[in-house]
Amino acid sequence: MKILVSGGTGLVGKKLVELLKRKGHEVEILSRRPDGEGIVHWDPGSGRIDGKKLEGYDAVVHLAGENIADDRWSEAKKQQIRESRVAVTKMLAETLAACQSPPQVLVAASAIGFYGDRGSEELTEASKPGSGFLAEVCRDWERATAPASDAGIRVVNLRIGVVIGEGGGAIAKMLPPFQLGLGGPLGSGKQYMSWIANEDLAEMVLFAIEHSDLSGPVNAVAPEPLTNAQFTKVLGKVISRPTIFPVPSFGLKILMGEMADELLLASARVLPEKLCGAGFSYKHAELSSALEAALK
Repeated sequence: MKILVSGGTGLVGKKLVELLKRKGHEVEILSRRPDGEGIVHWDPGSGRIDGKKLEGYDAVVHLAGENIADDRWSEAKKQQIRESRVAVTKMLAETLAACQSPPQVLVAASAIGFYGDRGSEELTEASKPGSGFLAEVCRDWERATAPASDAGIRVVNLRIGVVIGEGGGAIAKMLPPFQLGLGGPLGSGKQYMSWIANEDLAEMVLFAIEHSDLSGPVNAVAPEPLTNAQFTKVLGKVISRPTIFPVPSFGLKILMGEMADELLLASARVLPEKLCGAGFSYKHAELSSALEAALK
């Protein structure tokens, strides 16, 4: 297949492009860089894209978006997060919808932030959206793909969990204090973390492309979400470090503000009901396996 990928140089995108090429697919990357071999130029910031360059792809994968965890959430940062997801996704969906030869499928990133802070409630694709900034962004992010689905393109909205991968993502931020023996649960430690190995996430994207029965929201998470305390214990065991220094909620809120409540202290016990029902097979169904692969 001929597949176009936005966000192809990020943590998830790199792993996906590597997988697709290994499987023999023709892959091109939608990038801010000038057109070149394997590169299709766009300017998402200004909303400019040449629709003619999007003709003839079998599938489009849209992963691009502003990093949500690299800085404290000022109002300007929150606006960047929203626009890089909602406005850019809508622009891409509208452009694909207008193609003479549109793709058969658009796989678009979303996130488990859709569900908000839900305690121990088991959440499937049929669960209602939550409340809060991220939940609102994710809801509108998914709605932004409507022009593509209205045009007859099959759309899969991947609600991605906490990504465990080599060279970046959540682990890169969590690891330093753990390596110093200063790791521990965040807040009460009772909040659920729904995670996914980057290798499995790449396979999920390909699975979504290949399985025409999948559409709409799909939870891209491992089958067994863990509480933060459980996650912390497994990470400490994998790297042979103690995990006896809990980080109080008030400290996180002082340091990170609203971002602490939504990213670190919110609880989302998300289950991959659609993927499991469709027969997806995990390489890293257990956290220890995912961490060992990411930290080798």
